[in-house]
Amino acid sequence: MKINCFIPYQNTDEVRETIKSLKESPLVADIYLLAEAGSVPEDSACRLLPVDSLRSTATIKSIAAQSDADYTLIYTKSSELNFGYFALERMLQIALNSGAGMVYSDHYQMKEGKKTNMPLIAYQKGSLRDDFNFGSVLLYKSSVLKKAVSEMTADYAHAGLYDLRLQVSRHADLVHINEYLYTEIEHDNRKSGEKLFDYVDPKNRAIQIEMEQACTEHLKKTGAYLKPEFKKVDFDVDFAIEASVIIPVRNRVKTISDAIRSVLCQKTNFSFNLIVVDNYSNDGTSEAIRSFASDERLIHIIPENKDLGIGGCWNTGVFHPQCGKFAVQLDSDDVYSDENTLQKIVDAFYEQNCAMVVGTYMLTDFNMNMIAPGIIDHKEWTPENGRNNALRINGLGAPRAFFTPLLREIRVPNTSYGEDYALGLSFSRYYQIGRIYDVLYYCRRWEDNSDASLDVVKMNAHNTYKDRLRSWELEARIAANKEKKA
Repeated sequence: MKINCFIPYQNTDEVRETIKSLKESPLVADIYLLAEAGSVPEDSACRLLPVDSLRSTATIKSIAAQSDADYTLIYTKSSELNFGYFALERMLQIALNSGAGMVYSDHYQMKEGKKTNMPLIAYQKGSLRDDFNFGSVLLYKSSVLKKAVSEMTADYAHAGLYDLRLQVSRHADLVHINEYLYTEIEHDNRKSGEKLFDYVDPKNRAIQIEMEQACTEHLKKTGAYLKPEFKKVDFDVDFAIEASVIIPVRNRVKTISDAIRSVLCQKTNFSFNLIVVDNYSNDGTSEAIRSFASDERLIHIIPENKDLGIGGCWNTGVFHPQCGKFAVQLDSDDVYSDENTLQKIVDAFYEQNCAMVVGTYMLTDFNMNMIAPGIIDHKEWTPENGRNNALRINGLGAPRAFFTPLLREIRVPNTSYGEDYALGLSFSRYYQIGRIYDVLYYCRRWEDNSDASLDVVKMNAHNTYKDRLRSWELEARIAANKEKKA
């Protein structure tokens, strides 16, 4: 068994170290440098494969055409790569034993001179997000790679590698090796919370359009695609209150008063109240909430259950007898942008006949000064394809609001991460999700945010959960489509 290796070239010194590491294994047949013609070092003893971009369809097709070995290794970074002792042999062994179409492994990462562990997570059917972390070393079975490439019909400038992964996953498993087999150099030194919004950064819009197209085609081929056909929502139900803002909170004494004030100052042509579910705060938050007790619109609940996450607190508010026809989200860190937010949200339900509404928010610092990337409008959500694209992205936006009778049927998962995303997937299976592109919400990023700076283990847990949500939703949509045809 032999492996052909394809590695990007930018820097002579770094690529030489990578080549040296690869050549230490007798498994390596040919090494191809992905670069512009005439730009590679003449003494590298490697073949040149001229490419425009590592992630284009043209590059993937060129790799498939050139690879005549049993396995094909694609390295996705241009920085230095070092394999561990017999690491390639181990990757090949697992690939053969598992029959995988592609294997990837845990690894070490060198960042600012410090070596850290980078454990990855297992690939699931629902691991459709284009930023799934495989690490930088991908080992494909060449026969599966070539079959996948032969079925590519689109010509992408940015989504070629993503399209390849989706195509391969329909023919064979993508197998995670939870062993540390190599060391890569990492130049992105941002905290995890600063990377969360890369996919909705306006400058990445062209990339996202291609990723959506690739994912949508994959859903069609797997039977999970949903046409833009939605159930109508009947709003003719009796509620004493039209809308309730629900704030779950635990230990947010620094911000809860701002959040409450931003609700109580709302101007509407309908009745509304505010349900604050105080999850046993012990830092002065409860006292801050009670300082607003003179306003009858405020309902302060301390739940009986002591095992509630954010989702469980939401259920407590939604099933409260004074909950209104529409349940509207506000996090205890954040504030509405002005006094008209609630009116705009409720109007959107009737105007767009939707069961859930998602607004637009602006990222700010603690003092509500805008920070990068600024306004998050989630324009990747379209009425025609939003319900399908929701399976690719990791969030749907904020603030969120729900038609209470349906929310009581579906219920909120009792978690403190991803519960809102789970609802978006469930609602969108049958109902239209309405969108508002005015900034309704200031999302404050500060050191106590739950996702401001997460370690890799916590990030992996979050991503595993959302991938699981997508896997469940995929199965449900496939089943619903089969039922329609029956």
